[in-house]
Amino acid sequence: MKIGTLLRLYEQGNKNFAEVDLKGVDLRRVVLISVNLTKAHLMGSNLSHAFLTKSNLSQASLNWTDFSCAKLSEVNLQQADLTKANLSGAFMVKSKLLQAQLSGANISHTNLRKANLWAANLCGVSAYRVNLRQANLNQANLNWANLFEARLSGARLYGASFHEANLTRAFLKDVDLSGADLTGVNLCEARLSCSKLSQASLNRANLQGARLRHVDLRGANLQGANLSDASLEMASLSGANLTGADLRNANLSGADLDNTNLDDALIDGAILPRANSKSIILSFPSPHTFLHNIA
Repeated sequence: MKIGTLLRLYEQGNKNFAEVDLKGVDLRRVVLISVNLTKAHLMGSNLSHAFLTKSNLSQASLNWTDFSCAKLSEVNLQQADLTKANLSGAFMVKSKLLQAQLSGANISHTNLRKANLWAANLCGVSAYRVNLRQANLNQANLNWANLFEARLSGARLYGASFHEANLTRAFLKDVDLSGADLTGVNLCEARLSCSKLSQASLNRANLQGARLRHVDLRGANLQGANLSDASLEMASLSGANLTGADLRNANLSGADLDNTNLDDALIDGAILPRANSKSIILSFPSPHTFLHNIA
């Protein structure tokens, strides 16, 4: 179908364009509100700055499509193929992307607040400063994703995978990552205050300078993790494995270290809690000398 024909039909009140073929078409700034584009073919099309609010693009072929700065709030993109699509700067609040394919896509600066991305494939996405606050990312694949300074506070992340993901300076306040596999994940300077990470696998993770105040890390595996300069005030580390972890200059004042394994941990300059609730600054090379001072 030619774009002129489609727009003429839309102006006449027709909103059903299911399975329409518009591959490679220039649709910049087009206005198509609440239209049915189910299974449409829009591969490589240019929809930058388009208005598609409340439209249905479920199961649509949208590979390499340009949606930069488009208005896509409450759009249905369930099971859509958005592989390597450009969604940078798009407004996608409350959009539905259940099981959507977004591998290699660009969602940097995209507003996906309260979006539903259940079981979506976000492998290798570029998500610099993306807004995913309160989004549903349960079972989502975020392996190798670049989530630098991403906003994920309040997001649902049950069963989400983050293998080799970059979460440097990400905002992850009030999230539940209990039991999550975060092995080797880069969380340098991330904000994780008040989050749940009990039983999580964080071995070899980079948490340098991370904010972990009041975080639940009970039973977590932090073996070999980098926690230097991290803020761990009032954190719960009961039963956690910190074998070989780097805690140099970390602040653990008020933290619960009951049955915590600190064998071979580096704690030079760390602030550790005492039984009397006061803190002590350690600046000696061997941790074993001071483990009796820990609450």
